Amino acid sequence: MSTCILVVEDEEKLARFIELELIHEGYEVDKAFDGRVALEMATSKAYDLILLDIMLPGLNGLEVLRRLGKDNPTPVILLTARDAVMDKVAGLDAGAVDYITKPFAIEELLARIRVALKMHNKMINLGNQDNAPMGQTEEGIYKWNSLVLDDRKHRVTVGGQEISLTNREFLMLKTLLENLDIVLSRDTLLEKVCGYDYVGETNVVDVYIRFLRTKIDETFGLKMIQTVRGVGYVIKSE
Repeated sequence: MSTCILVVEDEEKLARFIELELIHEGYEVDKAFDGRVALEMATSKAYDLILLDIMLPGLNGLEVLRRLGKDNPTPVILLTARDAVMDKVAGLDAGAVDYITKPFAIEELLARIRVALKMHNKMINLGNQDNAPMGQTEEGIYKWNSLVLDDRKHRVTVGGQEISLTNREFLMLKTLLENLDIVLSRDTLLEKVCGYDYVGETNVVDVYIRFLRTKIDETFGLKMIQTVRGVGYVIKSE
């Protein structure tokens, strides 16, 4: 299925130029020249992306964006005047994913469109994996939410994106996934990850947990590893 983009721009020559460039790149394109028509089109058809000029007749772009709402699933890139700083801020606050200032190079616009679509597709993939089975699904494969740990390939992905982990970070994560819903003490984790003969402070476990949270929880907006105060750590199946 081809990607369909709604171009909202009251300068018809510019809108036509953008349309031709997008068609050349393989996109389908619809156009609107005023805010009210754009709002009606955006709410009656599922677009993959919207290019939205701010200065529009009928309803300006910011009002269109506000009426679409922050929960609008379609990524919106604003077309703004070079000095309209407050419009850019207001647009991003209202839910736009990016903006580009006029005049712009078409190559930059196309690049921003590709990035916005890629990020949007990544979020869809993450959402589609929310109901993936938890725990070990087959030999050496562990799943939690959109995360998959493949022990055979020593590989961890979230939503299909590979995460770079050190050996000990990998072992820490694997140990927690092997013991879903079981609170593991720092001593137990230290023994599993560093071995019986490790000589050092047990707070090394906290360090590795912090690294994992930075690489996974903070990067992908997950709440995976939970702290049980005074005991240790756990990954819960729900």
